[in-house]
Parts: sequence; structure tokens; C-alpha cells
Amino acid sequence: GKKVRQPREAIFVIDNSGSMAGESMRQAKAALLMALKELKPGDKFNVIRFDNTLEVLFNGAVAADDEHIGVAVRFVAGLDANGGTEIYPALQAALADATPNDTTRLRQVIFLTDGAVGNEDQVLAEIGKSLGRSRLFTVGIGSAPNSFLMEHIASEGRGTFTHIGSETEVDARVTELFNKLESPVM
Repeated sequence: GKKVRQPREAIFVIDNSGSMAGESMRQAKAALLMALKELKPGDKFNVIRFDNTLEVLFNGAVAADDEHIGVAVRFVAGLDANGGTEIYPALQAALADATPNDTTRLRQVIFLTDGAVGNEDQVLAEIGKSLGRSRLFTVGIGSAPNSFLMEHIASEGRGTFTHIGSETEVDARVTELFNKLESPVM
């Protein structure tokens, strides 16, 4: 029988720090724009961008309707890469769950970054503390992402790691990621 698809609350986090400049930023934006278009009616979502500053697009997860997705697409399309990489506040913001007891939706945090961070221990400790019902999926961007950290984050976060090594891989990898998001295996 066909499994009924559970609606999701998808929190997309995109690294727009200086280490992402050029090809990596183009890949990350392409992947996120594609992911936004994969959302279904009934889903909720939010977008967070970070460098050494942090911006959370909406006040909370919003309905994945044309209007909100349009706002998010314009936001992502306008991103530039510069600044330092402070992943910790972005992770905290992504894991902050307004409705921790909502079992009707899958809460999935999708992190797009090259993983060029220094405070790995702090980051991993935060996942242990704040994960709650969320699952954390990492998307390693660029030719040399910090795959070790990204895999570690994904396993601590009960999610998976996907690597996008070049712009030509974006479509296939995002499709693969969404297949994993659609049928999460506990």
C-alpha cells in the first residue's frame, strides 16, 4: 500500500560566509532554490542564513504556499558570500522548536555548508542538547567540504549527509536528498 506522506516542517540553513564565495555559493543557492520548489502544500518551512551574522527569514515556520516560497526564493537569490563562519548561533536558531510536541509533522533541519568551522565540539554538544524531535541533514557544498564534521553532525542529528561536489550534481543530489526526507528511516 502507498504510505501517506507526513507533512514536514523544513528548516533550511544556508552558509553564506566568505569561504563559500564563488562556485560553492552558486551550488548552495541552486540546491536551496530547488529544495524550496520541492515543498508540498501542507508543509511548513523557514530559511536561515549565516556568516558571522544570522538572519532568520520568517518569525516562525510558515506555510509552503506560493507567496512564502516566492519571498524565500528572492531572499536566497540575493545572497552573497562574505564574512566569517559562525555556525553555532545558526544551529541554535534552527533547532529552536516552537511546537516540540507536534507529532503530525516531521521536523527536518537541512544545513547547506562547506563546514569550515572551528568550534566543532561546541556544535556537536548543542545537537546533543537541543535536537528534540528534529532531524538534522547536512549538505556538504564544494570540492573539499569538511565531510568528517558533516557526517558527524548528521549521525548525531539522526539524519544523512549528502555531498554536492559541483554545479552539475545539484539536481541529482537534491533529488536524492528529498527522497531521503520523504521516507525517513528511523
